[in-house]
Amino acid sequence: MTTDLAVDVRGLRKSYGDHSVLDGVDLAVPAGTVTALLGPNGAGKTTTVGILSTLLRPDGGTVRVAGHDVVAQPEAVRAAIGVTGQVSAVDDLLTGTENLRIVASLHHLGRREARERADALLERFDLVAAAGKPVSTWSGGMRRRLDLAMTLVGSPSVVFLDEPTTGLDPRSRRALWGEVRALVAGGTTILLTTQYLEEADRLADAVAVLDGGRVVAQGSPAELKSAHQAGSLDDVFLRLTDPSTLSTAEQSTEEVA
Repeated sequence: MTTDLAVDVRGLRKSYGDHSVLDGVDLAVPAGTVTALLGPNGAGKTTTVGILSTLLRPDGGTVRVAGHDVVAQPEAVRAAIGVTGQVSAVDDLLTGTENLRIVASLHHLGRREARERADALLERFDLVAAAGKPVSTWSGGMRRRLDLAMTLVGSPSVVFLDEPTTGLDPRSRRALWGEVRALVAGGTTILLTTQYLEEADRLADAVAVLDGGRVVAQGSPAELKSAHQAGSLDDVFLRLTDPSTLSTAEQSTEEVA
């Protein structure tokens, strides 16, 4: 086993009946980095996160998270990770503070430590002003920040973010990107699933493209863009059969450029 890998996946397989969801996935996430798992709906991204977080059992292959086998040592894996899923885990009937303190109690923190941890996270995510209000009154961006704050209550070394910015407005998305960068700067390892090319390009040190249950491409964002770069307009040649259409063609080319 390579000890500097926070996530080490070899030959991962998962099927439901005759339908193969993951078919021999290999994935290596170095500690203290961001890896983006990029792919369309149905590619197997959420299933992968479910297995990495011990919520689903793999059918084959080996999976280690934070040095622990997800099948043989699930409790050790859970103690090391935080998960933010596609669906927000916040309780709308509770306040922001109450949501955080409940999670703190699940981590067996004492009352004083739970209060201090909740207050610190509310401040970090700029949620202090709304902390005493029911979460049902919050905006989508605020709810997503609270969801991430709840993920961090246990101070995980590895965080799984499953399409965390889906449905967010551009401002809220950029704010969440900032939090991801801050986490990595503090030494946290992040595996991010996304459908957005821009998100993977902006955040990830490495990108694995998942399609049909297989990793079909992987590398740094720069490497993948270089390998699959489309031709520029300099490569396009036009031959006009009617000289009278020249001005129209020139205008169309300028608009595309």
